[in-house]
Amino acid sequence: MNQKIKIQSPKKCIVCGNAAIHVFRIQYSKPDYAVVQCLRCGFLFIPSVFRQQINFTQYKSSETAREVAKADLWIKRQRNLLRYRLIRKLHPSGRLLDIGCGFGHFLLTGREMGYRVHGIEMSRNNAEFIRGQFGIPVVEGDFLRIPLKTEYDVVTLWDTLEHMDRADLVLEKVSRVLKPGGAVYIQVPQSDSFFARLLRDRWWAVGLDHVNYFSGTTIRLLLRRYGLDVIGIRSSIEMKNILLYVLLPRVKGKRGPSTAWSAAERQKAFNRITRKPMWIRKCLVLVHNAAYRTLSFLRIGDEMVVVAVKKG
Repeated sequence: MNQKIKIQSPKKCIVCGNAAIHVFRIQYSKPDYAVVQCLRCGFLFIPSVFRQQINFTQYKSSETAREVAKADLWIKRQRNLLRYRLIRKLHPSGRLLDIGCGFGHFLLTGREMGYRVHGIEMSRNNAEFIRGQFGIPVVEGDFLRIPLKTEYDVVTLWDTLEHMDRADLVLEKVSRVLKPGGAVYIQVPQSDSFFARLLRDRWWAVGLDHVNYFSGTTIRLLLRRYGLDVIGIRSSIEMKNILLYVLLPRVKGKRGPSTAWSAAERQKAFNRITRKPMWIRKCLVLVHNAAYRTLSFLRIGDEMVVVAVKKG
């Protein structure tokens, strides 16, 4: 779409700092919002004026938490073990901060592996779940408003940065709390990924709760501004999300993410799938991991995992 609009908020692009050009191109137009593009660096985002109705303090319901509590912990650990295999290449131990920690299974796995784990979570339900179920120290609130004095060896943002209107300020603070030589690990939807290019405005990651759509180029530019050198970007695909957000809702006769099941319904479906004998679960994990590595190698995915190190 070649239509152009003037964007009143934000006043500048968070990636390149573009404040001189106040005209942005509409990339995707939806009934209740628009995804626009900075004409200087190519960054895609949803202006915050469209996002007043999104409230992440109650992002997951109590019903969802009850279903998550019934989930198989062994299965939950397996996906996170892939992440820790990546992290341990640089930091086999140390202090780890997870921002936007969901229901805490990544932190639980890290604690079991010997990391000193801490979390920050916006959702009250999620934070209470983590403290109550796992006894892990999680602070409830906005990362930008929480004072942090401790320096961390590792900071992680798994499927979090795309939700944050001021991702630039988030990464600036991440850089401050990291030790020299510390690393940040980020997973976000990738706007130049295989599925994003294939599906365009039908891509399942496009939605009002996702404000940032980074490409490999724009995430590098933003991290570099805060002294964070990207040492690796790999394609990623969350096959559980595709199963629960795309395939199963269609089997049930629903048409795509906007009308898909609630989070609680999706968790119930996942629990049913994983409530199998251990030998079947182990086979499923082996197939999943092999498929994940193969698709990542072939750069067939919808997200990217970015590893950046703070300059010493």
